Amino acid sequence: MNVNEFDFELPEHLIAQTPLADRTSSRLLTLNRESGAVEHHTFTKLAELLQPGDTLILNDTRVMPARLMGIKSDTGAKVELLLLKQLEGDRWDTLAKPGKRLKVGAQLSFGDDGNGQPLLRATVVAEGEMGGREIEFHYEGIFPELLDRLGEMPLPPYIKERLDDRERYQTVYAKHEGSAAAPTAGLHFTRLFLDQLKAKGVHIGYITLHVGLGTFRPMSVDTIEEHTMHSEYYELSEETAAMLRSAKERGSRIVAVGTTSARTLETVASRFTYEDIQACSGWTDIFIFPGYKFKLVNALLTNFHLPKSTLVMLVSALAGRTAIMKAYKEAIEQEYRFFSFGDAMFIY
Repeated sequence: MNVNEFDFELPEHLIAQTPLADRTSSRLLTLNRESGAVEHHTFTKLAELLQPGDTLILNDTRVMPARLMGIKSDTGAKVELLLLKQLEGDRWDTLAKPGKRLKVGAQLSFGDDGNGQPLLRATVVAEGEMGGREIEFHYEGIFPELLDRLGEMPLPPYIKERLDDRERYQTVYAKHEGSAAAPTAGLHFTRLFLDQLKAKGVHIGYITLHVGLGTFRPMSVDTIEEHTMHSEYYELSEETAAMLRSAKERGSRIVAVGTTSARTLETVASRFTYEDIQACSGWTDIFIFPGYKFKLVNALLTNFHLPKSTLVMLVSALAGRTAIMKAYKEAIEQEYRFFSFGDAMFIY
């Protein structure tokens, strides 16, 4: 299947640059998988669309302040690191700018302790592709505290505006730090709205998938089948595993919040039969595109995604490419806000 089949023209002004003041005030486009019908609502309509007994699965990963701005120790040239994945100890897989200047052995420094010494030092220990560098950090103290002090939120490259409040790029239920990007479908929820869903009888469970920047990388192949998916770490607790088993026994819907939750659930489905789902963890590189048959996910809440992205292919696998392209066309005509801080879509 050709990647260009998932392309569409998106006016730049529809790319949301800032979050709305009220998380739940975004718009909600609904797409019925059986009829193909598209309707337009506000996000709070989700409370009516979800039924008692539905199981809502959210990703409770927390975004790291993973963008570090520093200098090359020998020349003073500015450098930028984006932490992607902790490898072992103080070694990290990163994206570096400008990558060409950072050869193996290069020394970097970040911050100032007040006495003219850097708070954090780093050494380039290996080179990767497309600006990838393996970095080893050297420091005194506690690394997460230093990162919180020195790091910036790693907003996607299509967001040009400065984010004044870090927490607006976190879900209200973010718990386990480790992501380089937010699971953005969850940004629409408030604690009050989640409480309203619980009061209605909706079961709410959590999984963890630490989102990598592969989410934003464009595909560099012509056909979908040639693409190699990035790998991300996930965890499923016994509490959530029990909720999934119970939902299947009842015949109730499992609703994934975001493509990260959907990919995690389908990874779990590839490891267990419905009645035997257990707590588990590991790395997943599952790639879901049209032709895939969903095993656990019955409905999906998601944002609007980049053209020709693996995320557009995932939602097309659930609803059908033709229906998704039609819905996206209508969303553009109706001037929905796109991408991380944009509006939402409910496929059911």
